[in-house]
Amino acid sequence: MQSIPMTVRGEKLLREELNHLKSVVRPKIVADIAEAREHGDLKENAEYHAAREQQGFCEGRIQEIEAKLSTSQVIDVTKMQNNGKVIFGATVTICNVNTDEEVKYRIVGDDESDIKNNLISVNSPIARGLIGKELDDVANIQTPNGTVEYEIIAVEYI
Repeated sequence: MQSIPMTVRGEKLLREELNHLKSVVRPKIVADIAEAREHGDLKENAEYHAAREQQGFCEGRIQEIEAKLSTSQVIDVTKMQNNGKVIFGATVTICNVNTDEEVKYRIVGDDESDIKNNLISVNSPIARGLIGKELDDVANIQTPNGTVEYEIIAVEYI
């Protein structure tokens, strides 16, 4: 089975979600099902069917998170020596060679990615183009508007 790269923060967030699902959401759904059963005929009981559907979604998410955590490889870049190389978990500042526009991204796992907060998935085109490059290298990134050249101006392991 393939290991899933994950930052320390990403693992913590998944564990918190798993704990919330098991200790808060699951008991509430069980209580909702019990209450709906008290209403009588289950065939035409919309509350019962809705609660059972919620239970299915909750249990599915619990299984998904447990599977991800069991195959995760937690990478803590703060414990690594910064050699200027772009790796998983690194925070990279890049500059568009044509427009001089600078942007800072942190390369994270798929579950953690959030482009609004400049957290990009390790599987995104930008991250794939940056991984393995070093400080001052130029990376050609394929975008919907064509190839864009970015110069790596900072690599941080924070």
